[in-house]
Parts: sequence; structure tokens; C-alpha cells
Amino acid sequence: MLEAISIDQLRTLRAVAEAGSFTAAARQLGRVQAAVSQSIQRLEAQLQLKLFDRTGRVPVLTEHGAALVAAAEQIHADFEAVEAVVARLQRGEETRLSLVVDAMFPSAALVGFAREFAAAHPGVELTIATEMLDAVTAMVRERRATLGIAGIDADLRGLEQRQLADLKMIAVAAPSHPLAAIVGPIDDAALGSAVQIVLSERAADGRGSANRGVLSARTWRVADLSTKHALIVGGLGWGHEPEHLVREAMGRGELVALNLAAWGDAPPLRQLTLVRRKRSPLGPVAGWAVDRLTDLCRLALRGSTAAA
Repeated sequence: MLEAISIDQLRTLRAVAEAGSFTAAARQLGRVQAAVSQSIQRLEAQLQLKLFDRTGRVPVLTEHGAALVAAAEQIHADFEAVEAVVARLQRGEETRLSLVVDAMFPSAALVGFAREFAAAHPGVELTIATEMLDAVTAMVRERRATLGIAGIDADLRGLEQRQLADLKMIAVAAPSHPLAAIVGPIDDAALGSAVQIVLSERAADGRGSANRGVLSARTWRVADLSTKHALIVGGLGWGHEPEHLVREAMGRGELVALNLAAWGDAPPLRQLTLVRRKRSPLGPVAGWAVDRLTDLCRLALRGSTAAA
């Protein structure tokens, strides 16, 4: 019974309910009144339900009719969503975009991107994941993400790259930490006796990641930035952090910058790069995303380091 009901019949039912009469609905639909009346009569016969009370001057929805109109409105909304998807596919647009970013990517840029994405592509599903180091590029390589923003020190094999910006890295410690009391450049001997809090990923074989930027002989390894930051603020060690992530903590006096002799006159920069699979064409939505992520990232980091 329900299989025989058409979208056109439900559309006609909604038109009559909204317009208040068969005549007004016919004008709204661009049809003759007889066609509208016959469509409703066939629908009532198919459902074996009385949808309109016709005893008065104008048809009035019955209780059954009102319930069906409510259901028809939901079906209409779902059908419009299907039509929108088909139209996007016909234009070569995507229906979904998946993005994975390194945890050091500035959150202000990510929030700004999501806000602009919602306004520019309201019908496209957006998925955002946050990972560290090689886990970012692995998601892109394994087709779990369309685009990725990774550090240049990640495993970039088989991926196309677009340089985004450089993160200014700062060695920091709590004011109470012994290293904070050293005047002048801190040499390797002083670092050797201090615990360095190191961000490290766990490989599938159980081994930790390579020693990227490790200067101390003693290390504590953590798997996320928030834990690293909390341990450093707590005075339990020192470590490198992006300037944009520690700016406020330094302003509150919770952290101080360390002058490391190993770095010379200028602290190191960690380059961020946007990656995607090679020979993987970008649709218009992904192309838009690449440009906006680039611009917003550079804007968020302006003032802490020169954009790439």
C-alpha cells in the first residue's frame, strides 16, 4: 500500500493543507482543481483513511490527515536533502570532508575554519581529528582523512605537501624549576641533569617514536600536549612548546622561557605542512579548504613567527 504512494501525492497533500482549499492549492501547484481533488481522493483510497472533512465550505484536515501531513513534511525535508546531494554530485562537489590536524595546529585557526566551513558548505559533512606526529600522515595515507596538517618531521612518504607556516618553538619551565634560575645560556651539562618532558607517540610495535628535539639525558615521555604542558607548569621538568600555546601561561607568570646554548641565537622552527595523497584530485570543497586552512593558520601565527 505505502509503496504506491508517490512524492507528488504527498506534495499535493501538503499544498492543500497549507493553502486551505483545493482551489488555492491548484493555483499554487499550477494545476486544475480537478487534478488536485483526484490526487487526494486516490491517496485516501490507497490508505483507506479519510484525510479531509468535506462537509463544510472548505476542506478541513481530519486527525488522520493532520498526522499524515506532519509525516509528509519530514519526508519532504528528507527528499530535499537527497536532491541537494544529487545536485552536488552532478556538479562534482563532495558530500563529506575529513580533516586530521597535528595537535600543535593553532586552535583559533581550526575554529575559524569550522565556522567558515559551516557557512560556505552547509550541506557537506565535516569530520575533524587531532593526532600527533606520524599518526596524522598515517590517517591520510590510509584514506581515513582527505587532508592532513602535519609537522615536517612526520613520515611524509607518498604524500603531496603544501607548506603552511612555521611554529616558533620555545623551551619553557616553571619559574620554580632550577633551570629557570640560571643566568645566561644553559649548557648541555645543566640540561643533562634536568628531566625533559617529551611528546612521544607509541608505534604499533610498542616502541616509542624517534628522539625529536631531545637534549636531556633524562626524559619523561607523554602522548598528548595537555599532559606535557601540565607537567611543565607543575615544575616537574622542562620542554619545548609552540609559542602560540604558551603565550598566555607566560603572561600569567606560570612559565618562563629558557635560553638554551644548543639553540644559539634563534630558537628552532617546526614547519607545518598540508598533506594529501598523491594523484588524488581535490574536489571544489577540498580545494576551498586548502586555501582557507593556509590563510587562517598564517593569520593565527602572525606575530609569533613569519608565515611560510
